[in-house]
Amino acid sequence: QVQLVEFGGGLVQPGGSLRLSCAASGGTFSRYAMAWFRQTPGKEREFVAGISRTTYYLDSVKGRFAISRDNAKNTVYLQMNSLRPDDTAVFYCAADEDRQLVPSIRSYDYDYWGQGTRVTVSS
Repeated sequence: QVQLVEFGGGLVQPGGSLRLSCAASGGTFSRYAMAWFRQTPGKEREFVAGISRTTYYLDSVKGRFAISRDNAKNTVYLQMNSLRPDDTAVFYCAADEDRQLVPSIRSYDYDYWGQGTRVTVSS
């Protein structure tokens, strides 16, 4: 059973930066495709960024967010720059056992989820 724990959320001013981390345990991390999703009240969980053999991003975060992974540390990161108020959400880390060339953008393809970390962008 894989467990995922997110860190790094918080309150940041518009234009600021945050780095989210997701530590995995209980599985073979390097075999998984990893992704970050986010969710706001009343909305479905939204794909933000994923990393498999390649990376893939939501259009609205391209050029601002960067996903990376350190297999030696069993950790995936999301560096978020130029944050905007509409980035405010709970961010979730997810792992997909069926690692393909391109990470899936569908939440139901992911087998394991973290508990989420809240990011608030506000002045």
